[in-house]
Amino acid sequence: MTSYAVKEIFLTLQGEGRQAGRRAVFLRFAGCNLWTGREQDRESADCRFCDTDFVGMDGDHGGRYRDAAALADKVAALWAEGLVGEAGAVPFVVMTGGEPLLQVDDALIAALHARGFEIAVETNGTIAAPAGIDWICVSPKAGTEIVQRSGQELKLVWPQPGNDYRAMEGWAFDHFLVSPMDGPDVVETTAAAVAFVLANPRWRLSVQSHKLIGVR
Repeated sequence: MTSYAVKEIFLTLQGEGRQAGRRAVFLRFAGCNLWTGREQDRESADCRFCDTDFVGMDGDHGGRYRDAAALADKVAALWAEGLVGEAGAVPFVVMTGGEPLLQVDDALIAALHARGFEIAVETNGTIAAPAGIDWICVSPKAGTEIVQRSGQELKLVWPQPGNDYRAMEGWAFDHFLVSPMDGPDVVETTAAAVAFVLANPRWRLSVQSHKLIGVR
């Protein structure tokens, strides 16, 4: 039996990528293999631009869940909150982090599917995804070895020197997206991402719409 360290779980709208605007439960796992999450370690991390708090288990509905059934039950309960009309709607969960594939396993995938969920994962691609995940979004980080080279969505944060986007175009993804790097230079990075897509029309622009409309 496996327990799971969870930073937070919350109901929201997916803010970016091809699923943007869709009602979703976000299941954020604690921990990452590319950065400790501590600011003093950022400059030596494999990913220096992360904008997410994944340290600890102190967020909404965070904690250590004893098994897959308990965690899936919490996700299902949050999906049910506030529903008025749901005819034809498929429950949707986005597993994220940190790096969710440090913890996601067959038992959790089965438990979520048993409760009717379509399962998405947002990963840095350095860990192979287990079978059964319905929507795989990989966001590669420069200087890391990407082993998950297939899925539904490749989302490249831009600009990010050291990433060979031409080589990535040979990977087995349905959609190739570019997302402006957030931070104090977001105006400049957005312009760079727009210029990238204008020059490389296989790629599409993805913006963090949840930040624009003020949801988590």
